[in-house]
Amino acid sequence: MHPNMNPDLADTALRAALETKTAAAAALLADIARDFQPVALANSLGAEDMVLTDLIVKAGLGIEIFSLDTGRLPLETYALMDEVRKHYGLTLKLYYPNHESVEIFTRNHGINGFYDSVELRKACCHARKVEPLQRALAGKKAWITGLRAQQAATRTALPLRAFDEANGLEKFSPLADWSEKEVWAYIRLHAVPYNKLHDQFYPSIGCAPCTRPVAIGEDVRAGRWWWENPDTKECGLHVVRSKA
Repeated sequence: MHPNMNPDLADTALRAALETKTAAAAALLADIARDFQPVALANSLGAEDMVLTDLIVKAGLGIEIFSLDTGRLPLETYALMDEVRKHYGLTLKLYYPNHESVEIFTRNHGINGFYDSVELRKACCHARKVEPLQRALAGKKAWITGLRAQQAATRTALPLRAFDEANGLEKFSPLADWSEKEVWAYIRLHAVPYNKLHDQFYPSIGCAPCTRPVAIGEDVRAGRWWWENPDTKECGLHVVRSKA
């Protein structure tokens, strides 16, 4: 288990920072729900998205919460979906890949062809994630993500709000300035359900064949597409084509 997953909740500075950031995130979510209907949270079942889910559900905000079921998710992720249903009384709206797109990819490149090149990996991500996301966002005025600036080299300039040109709507990241320790302090304080793979050194969780545990000291995204250069480690859901 990563040390940040067990923060010292008696740390007054941490508690104060968390209280301030929680209030700011809650206020932003309320503003989004008021001003950008219809709006949705894309919940990947990671720690950050579970924090946002907790804030949205407890405040009773009119924000749809959906997940992308790629067909290759870890068993622990499916278990968390069921735990969310039991804990919050919330059934996530699931979007699935177009079966023809997946069949064409696997027929031409094999079931694990995404290991062969960055281009094929991104093609697999497009079929299993990007196209379903486009359907999930159709007709929405805004979407919400659990992205944090500290997560990866590709996210260091992450704004709280930007216009997502790729999908044609506003995109909000209420936890952009949160640290990993603050995320886990919130989870511990509020008994938020989380993916049990986090207990096995999986700070970032995606599809099972594309995710591995990381060592202490490694970047939090080191376990995602570990065979690639860090600069290519995005699946296409969060392309850097947006302007503040």
